[in-house]
Amino acid sequence: MSRIGKQPVQLPDKVAITLDGDMIYVKGPKGNLDRKLHPAINIEINDKVLNVKTDNSDKKKMALQGLFRSLIFNMVTGVTTGYEKKLLLSGIGYRAETKGKNLVLNVGYSNPVDFELPDGISATVDKNTEITLTSIDKELLGQAAANIRAIRPPEPYKGKGIMYSDERIIRKAGKTAGKD
Repeated sequence: MSRIGKQPVQLPDKVAITLDGDMIYVKGPKGNLDRKLHPAINIEINDKVLNVKTDNSDKKKMALQGLFRSLIFNMVTGVTTGYEKKLLLSGIGYRAETKGKNLVLNVGYSNPVDFELPDGISATVDKNTEITLTSIDKELLGQAAANIRAIRPPEPYKGKGIMYSDERIIRKAGKTAGKD
């Protein structure tokens, strides 16, 4: 049995959920999100409590139950409080700035890198080296942060690159010259 899938999702007062066939629509104070449901998943809403149900016949359906419970919980959290991801630039001369819907990164290449932010994501830059991404869609936010990090991933010798704020880079020892 899926332990996560059996847990109910509490719906705040400001959140409205609509089911239309195999689509679920979540509307809240910060915006609207929608997602297509798997045919094996059934949704029950009773008194501001949402339950994800399936016939527990095999492991795949139980895994889908836990997956869709987590996805719906993330949607509810996103439209009520939103999500935030911080990236840090580490290196001499590395800096970032926002220009409209683009993020301009100077990260050691001969030309600046223009990264166009997807719709639904906003970015702010603090102290030229801290990028804060915010969105109501957790999946889109994580993918955008990973795409920005992939422009210049942190390297293990000097630690230069773009990294998540909670990421820890394990440093390697460099060459030792003249060792016999």
